[in-house]
Amino acid sequence: MPKVTPELTALDVKRLVHPGGNRNVLYSVGGVPGLHLQLTPKRGRSWVLRAKVGTVRRDIGLGGFPAVTLAQARERARETREKISQGIDPIEERKATKAALAAAQNRGLTFADATDKYLEAKLDAFKNAKHRQQWQNTLATYAKPELGNMLVQDITVQDVLRVLQPIWTDKTETASRVRGRIEAVLSWATVAGHRTGDNPARWAGNLKELLPAPSKVANETNQPALMIDDAPRWFDALRARDGFGARALEFLVLTATRSQEVRGALWEEIDLDKALWIIPAARMKMDREHRVPLSAEAVAMLETLPRMEGNPLVFPAPRGGQLSDATLSAAMKRMHKAEVDAGGTGFVDRASKRPAVPHGLRSTFRDWVAERTNYPGDMAEVALAHRISNAVEASYRRGDMIEKRRRMMGDWAGYLVEAKAAVNIVRVG
Repeated sequence: MPKVTPELTALDVKRLVHPGGNRNVLYSVGGVPGLHLQLTPKRGRSWVLRAKVGTVRRDIGLGGFPAVTLAQARERARETREKISQGIDPIEERKATKAALAAAQNRGLTFADATDKYLEAKLDAFKNAKHRQQWQNTLATYAKPELGNMLVQDITVQDVLRVLQPIWTDKTETASRVRGRIEAVLSWATVAGHRTGDNPARWAGNLKELLPAPSKVANETNQPALMIDDAPRWFDALRARDGFGARALEFLVLTATRSQEVRGALWEEIDLDKALWIIPAARMKMDREHRVPLSAEAVAMLETLPRMEGNPLVFPAPRGGQLSDATLSAAMKRMHKAEVDAGGTGFVDRASKRPAVPHGLRSTFRDWVAERTNYPGDMAEVALAHRISNAVEASYRRGDMIEKRRRMMGDWAGYLVEAKAAVNIVRVG
């Protein structure tokens, strides 16, 4: 047992000084066997308990002086010796406690922070900036309001359902992507040590039992499309409206393209002399360059647009950035309401009777090709930038039928403006 030394007082301890030299010095202060005040050459002071733990002598730190007083140091020393007598190694116990705390802090990660860390870790996996932005936007819009402030370890199946159920039937494709992205973030969080257990966003054997399969609800959730016979009247009403939102919607229907492709259109992508718009792969859903032949009506509309100095966007928002998808949707809602207020039936989908939306205009174009023309269906699919489902056919069709599609898009524009030549078209590509 360590030799018992006389107990120093608080004043005695305060008066202790380093004798000089480059080594740390230990002064026994008494009161508890093995308790020392350690002094360093640079005037540092700390409490050390020198004790034998098993067969190993340990120097166990008890805190710095004067933050830890002499009385507190003696109390800590007694507690530490009591643990040693019970077969506990205080140093190893302390290491385990720190490790547990670090692990708990690592697991204490919110879903919002986990999303950011996942995107940082997977930056190279994203083919383009558009894909990364889509990830951020969909999770920010649908997932973060419910999950953003939750710790990833606390997220359950019911929490994920709160995100998905409101949009599963109305926005099935979007909801399915959101589910997959939540699953990916939580999977990363598990591997990174921030959570344990099953992934609550997993589909197979999990959400599959609680939600209808996307394929089952897809037919019920088609975007409301403008009826073919209403298209010329709707187009005439659209042209009477002012603003970049209305012009973007006009360009969208004339080209049968998607909202994000039109809203992100740049002047450098458009050659007015060749009446051609080339959308780079980075901005396309299928990650392939898409060439769009422009009808005379589309070119004429573009030539009337003002160009904002220093802004490359064809359809800029009032503050200079991209128009939002909601801007185009709102324009169509206002047109429908104005038609109803005037005593009309509005612009609704033939089957669902819901007001038509921008994305449904692509279906209107596809129906027009099928029902009012003899243009081949695959030509319309190319115009819509759809992937050809038949692998053999796709391997042989390397071109994009640009000139044949030019005639088709011209006839479509003619139909919208009710040109006589566009009625009951029977032209074969």
